[in-house]
Amino acid sequence: MKKIAVIGAGTMGNGIAHVFAQAGFTVSLIDVSQPQLDNAIKTITKNFDRQIAKGSINEEVKEASLKNITTNTSLEDGVKNADLVIEAATENTELKLKIFKQMDEYAPVNCILATNTSSISITKIAAATNRPEKVIGMHFMNPVPVMKLVEVINGYATTKEVTETIVELSRQLGKVPCAVNDYPGFVANRILMPMINEAIYTLYEGVAGVEEIDTVMKLGMAHPMGPLQLADFIGLDVCLSILQVLHSGFGNPKYAPCPLLVNMVTAKKLGVKSGEGFYTYMQGSKELVVSRSFIK
Repeated sequence: MKKIAVIGAGTMGNGIAHVFAQAGFTVSLIDVSQPQLDNAIKTITKNFDRQIAKGSINEEVKEASLKNITTNTSLEDGVKNADLVIEAATENTELKLKIFKQMDEYAPVNCILATNTSSISITKIAAATNRPEKVIGMHFMNPVPVMKLVEVINGYATTKEVTETIVELSRQLGKVPCAVNDYPGFVANRILMPMINEAIYTLYEGVAGVEEIDTVMKLGMAHPMGPLQLADFIGLDVCLSILQVLHSGFGNPKYAPCPLLVNMVTAKKLGVKSGEGFYTYMQGSKELVVSRSFIK
């Protein structure tokens, strides 16, 4: 397995392309938008420069890795020679099903089709293809070049051989794969999102403020980042989408999204990506400032 195609040139897509290229794989990065692809290459280059500054790689590794990446606005052309295609598009079920139908049509018959989804059923995605036994989840964590975990999710029809291939491939990237089964939220988000939702409820009910909630979890529970800051980092729209999947999948009211989260997403206060969520994010500043909405 040498040729990798990555569909989606956003934060996760460019991170996945980065780690595969650095590990010596040939990568085709695919997106419908050429400007998005150009921005992705700029981001990947900056991230390699950060690694050089930290002494983890040298300039030669950076240049060789960048040469391993080509960009493509045509999905058909981008996947036609791939051994593995990884979809890293927006967390939208209908969009993913549409992309997988195209992946199945254009990728070689022996190609494995993977999705970076953080919550959508692998079995449902696989059912959109004629090769459900070759469909699997590869849930990378953000930022991909830094985070070690890959949650490897088996669909109902995924074969043992495909799982073993993806587990070994993840290890070749220097990652730690954990194989799990296909239930709503898998493991990572089934545990993480209720915690984030509870933190938002704690703010919503006036138990404590933004900084206090995050400080308790950082200093009391040794979390590197408080749950509200983490929600901003993930994207509040993404958090809402995952909670809706959990709520729908389990039918349990404990997964119901907090009304405050729903209102913030409706108001386009999405966290880091929009410049404001529970905190306000000033360009060029690393200081955390609580959003005015929560200052009393």
